[in-house]
Amino acid sequence: MMKVEIWSDFVCPFCYIGKRQFEIGLEQFKHKEEVEVLFRNFQLDPYAKKNTGMDIHQVASSKHGIPYEKAKARNNQLKQKAKEVGLDYQFDTMIPTNSYDALRLSYYAKEKGKIQEFMERIMKAHLTDSLDIGDHATLAQLTSEIGLDGNEALDVLANDKYSENIAADRAEGSKIGIQGVPFFVVNDKYAISGAQPSQVFLEILQRVWKEEYANAKVEEHKLEPSLDDYCSDGTCEF
Repeated sequence: MMKVEIWSDFVCPFCYIGKRQFEIGLEQFKHKEEVEVLFRNFQLDPYAKKNTGMDIHQVASSKHGIPYEKAKARNNQLKQKAKEVGLDYQFDTMIPTNSYDALRLSYYAKEKGKIQEFMERIMKAHLTDSLDIGDHATLAQLTSEIGLDGNEALDVLANDKYSENIAADRAEGSKIGIQGVPFFVVNDKYAISGAQPSQVFLEILQRVWKEEYANAKVEEHKLEPSLDDYCSDGTCEF
């Protein structure tokens, strides 16, 4: 069984694009049934605030030290990139927040066998549905939408459960050299940075399969200039 680890954060717009590009590439891979996909968390900004009262353009403007209109133009550019893979980003109504609680809840979803559905639903909720994924009631509702118990989700959130998992994942990610997300590790051999085209993911899957899972130290696979399409330390680069 081939293993693919996808490192991401819910508030990273490139992560949803990268996830979708990977899925498109995987769908074309003739051995796709032999691929196990694992989601790993790498929180970009542990100090991000909830209930900022600002829109996402204002947050980007403040963080990058650029005019509001320039921040909005950058987000519109990213909106177009998302459209290329069928995602409808709504930056004007997107709610800036801290992803900590949503990330904690992902471990609960994983234990219940619903991590794939959870990752998709929370990314969509934040980036296209303009829902507040920092709000506990919203997270419980989203969890119930994928067939899990909303009350159990609220218990998880109230008890600060899985906080150690977030710290452990980030420490492990840093150890293998992750500086931004999305970041993909295929079979502990190839590391792919950024929201790469689907063809890149397909080529890597084919290469690793051909090599029959040869063990090697993780190395970064640089093929495209689009390696710049990633988020790091709470900011995103083009």
